Amino acid sequence: MKKILAGLFLGTVGVANAQISPPGLGDAKTAFWTAFGVKKQMDSLGKKHSMSYIALGRKSSPNDYNLLSKQAIFVLNHEVFHSFAKNQQYSYALSYRRQPSYASDSPYENEGTEQEFRVYGRYSYTFSLNNKLKLKNTVRQEFRKFFDADFHEVEEDFQLRTRLKSQLTYNLSEKNSQKLSLSVEALLATSYLNSPESKWTSFDYKELRVTAYYMFKIPNSPFTMDIGYMDDLIDGSESIKHGGVHYFAADLIWNLPFKHQ
Repeated sequence: MKKILAGLFLGTVGVANAQISPPGLGDAKTAFWTAFGVKKQMDSLGKKHSMSYIALGRKSSPNDYNLLSKQAIFVLNHEVFHSFAKNQQYSYALSYRRQPSYASDSPYENEGTEQEFRVYGRYSYTFSLNNKLKLKNTVRQEFRKFFDADFHEVEEDFQLRTRLKSQLTYNLSEKNSQKLSLSVEALLATSYLNSPESKWTSFDYKELRVTAYYMFKIPNSPFTMDIGYMDDLIDGSESIKHGGVHYFAADLIWNLPFKHQ
């Protein structure tokens, strides 16, 4: 299975725009993700910009398809991007996430709250295949620190996670800057555990995320709208037996131009 998924990653491509892709929300059948972001140009050359967003996620229980059934996550995220050379870009980010945890058995009641602070950086290289198609390959490294609702230690102390993503973007129309994108992302991680004993887990494959997005500018406004779908294939989960967790997503981005001080 892992060899097949690795082959899919190497041979499949998929969004090279500013859409805010959903995070993993754990075992479920369906989920919904929505975000409001502010994208700000930081220089007159258009080589630096920041993206800040606030977002909410909801999900179904593992035994139904009501994607709004349960609160799943609250996210605050800030990221700075720098296109430092032709076709090359790096970014660095800080993120806070608050996520309820639910029992693994019916009726899947709330068992508490997990908090996460995340620091990550990424490097991307973009290939222009023709005047309409762009392929973007990205490696992203994350450090994730976990707490309970009262900032006490939890079973998983922290995690180091590597994400490998290929993205393909097609310019549908110059009118309203309409784009269609496809992506595939493989996630691998190792964790340091507090209990049942202090130890490192093996660095291993965790999940595969496949997304499709339609992106467009809202006429006569500084906003762009992204509407998308993601299939999250979590290794060893119940949901993978039913084709993964099916996400529906929508985000609104406010684009702010650079202003001289």
